[in-house]
Amino acid sequence: MNLVTGATGLLGSHIVEQLRKRGRPVRVLVRPGSDIEWLKGQDVEFIEGDLNDKASLRRACEGAECVYHSAARVGDWGPWEDFVRITIEGTANLIDAATTAGVKRFVHISSISVYGHVDGEGLVLDERAPLGAKLYKWAYYSRAKVAAENLVWAAHREGRIRATVIRPSWLYGPRDRASIGRLVAAAREGKTKLIGAGDNRLNVVYAGNVAEAAIVAADSERAIGEAYNCSNDGVLTQEQYFNMIAAALGEPPVKKRVPYRIAHTAALILECIGHLFKLKKPPIVTRYAVWLIGRRCFFETKKAREHLGWQPTVRYEDGIPMTVQWYLQACGERPQPSAASA
Repeated sequence: MNLVTGATGLLGSHIVEQLRKRGRPVRVLVRPGSDIEWLKGQDVEFIEGDLNDKASLRRACEGAECVYHSAARVGDWGPWEDFVRITIEGTANLIDAATTAGVKRFVHISSISVYGHVDGEGLVLDERAPLGAKLYKWAYYSRAKVAAENLVWAAHREGRIRATVIRPSWLYGPRDRASIGRLVAAAREGKTKLIGAGDNRLNVVYAGNVAEAAIVAADSERAIGEAYNCSNDGVLTQEQYFNMIAAALGEPPVKKRVPYRIAHTAALILECIGHLFKLKKPPIVTRYAVWLIGRRCFFETKKAREHLGWQPTVRYEDGIPMTVQWYLQACGERPQPSAASA
């Protein structure tokens, strides 16, 4: 049995999908009231609970051979207490439950943001880079992911779990409820702006490709005690990404630009205002978002290719239009004709 947490989210749902394609049994931990409509069609076992409900975690881990821990507090805005409760304490609770149940493998979904908010022209980082470098104030998501990963490594060193860590980057794909909606809206309204020249290589990866890496890692003895960057599907610049989204919508290419320093400064001012007035709604732009889009550093995936034989099976040319079409259908719109049929 394979337990997947965060199965209603983007990456978690793709892990479920890839496991079921391989005919493997799947159990999912879902919070009461979660949208489980898609999961109902995947022939999975449901355990209702959450990462802070220790009894539900015991039930979820009982009889499981592998845990894919994808659940976390996502986003770059919100009270620190939420990140502590869900991402950090939730991970600790799940490790305890997995240890008690004697789970054989524990695949933890981390993030390349654990390396910190480093940047630099030509800077390439692999899995040997230190964690938590140059984290700015209010970088709650990144700080929590660092803390959660450290808990996983500590439990692995103690012999409580046999862990592998997967570090994805900016995810996209069907069932993305975090970014594709905003990107589509910006493209349609002509509000998309390139940060800087737009020629920086993005660390963007299709969720299904990362799911495949996680499953291969769970099956590999060599992957025990290892971390893997799964952060790109090839070469894609910021300008190419936004223009592929625009093309899938039948919108013109992006022409507007804003200097990186101006965007970063504006985001800092907006964050300060938001925290000063304790606003629940995030600012229009944050420093994390500016860094995510405009950074010039790159995260190497050579180790995953060599250890796991990982090769992304969904290309940008296919995955980006597919994600846009999924979003339009999810909103009840008629899909746009593809370039091949236009």
